[in-house]
Amino acid sequence: MSLDITADKDTGVAVVSLNRPDRLNAIDLAAAQELTDAWRAFRFDDSVRALVLTGAGERAFCTGIDRGVLVEQPDSPYMQDDPLLGIGPKSHDLWKPVIAAVHGMACGGAFYLLGECDFVVADSTATFFDPHTTYGMVSAYESMLMAQRMPAGEVARMMLMGTAERISARRAHEVGLVSEVTDEGGDLKAALACATVMAGYPTEAVQGTVRALWAAQEAARAQAFAQAPHLIALGNLPAERQAELFAGRRGGDPRVR
Repeated sequence: MSLDITADKDTGVAVVSLNRPDRLNAIDLAAAQELTDAWRAFRFDDSVRALVLTGAGERAFCTGIDRGVLVEQPDSPYMQDDPLLGIGPKSHDLWKPVIAAVHGMACGGAFYLLGECDFVVADSTATFFDPHTTYGMVSAYESMLMAQRMPAGEVARMMLMGTAERISARRAHEVGLVSEVTDEGGDLKAALACATVMAGYPTEAVQGTVRALWAAQEAARAQAFAQAPHLIALGNLPAERQAELFAGRRGGDPRVR
């Protein structure tokens, strides 16, 4: 299984953990389906009233789509299949609060998840970056989701600097992507504390508030997403060229700011 799911019936809080630490919790097609199934199942589980999303191991929360995944695409810029579009809770009408607990790397396709969590708690080891442009890919959905969480200039810098820079947990907190920074290893505990509070409040009021907050974002998000397939089709290098760039990546530590 690519997910580890636990639920505490006493507190009403469930923890969903990406469980591929050997792959830095990258998401393959099986993991994407498991996430979809989990969010849909939680819609019908009234004993769970709040959730925490995290990643197994110490090195990463999630590093996006697994590079080994082959996604067949129609030969048309108007029809694209993106297996990550359905991995977030809001995509499945789950209006229970979901908090992300982030440690280590969160990059690329991880923003599909962070963009649909209600807020983010990170420990001091967390770093955020987007490698798309470095490897000849358009950062479309990721940029659009983060544009609803961060100032435009900060999103532009993160996406356009690619693998050359990473945003520290401290900087992510300063720009509003992260709501709380904990000591190393404290992200899950802090997220659970928040989720436990929310799970103890009247369910209808909590879920109505989650839905209201999302309503404030979804119109702009839908308009932006409508442009993404064409931008990706126009701007992405051919897959074989992307693979060459990825295989030829150089070592060295990126700047962390």
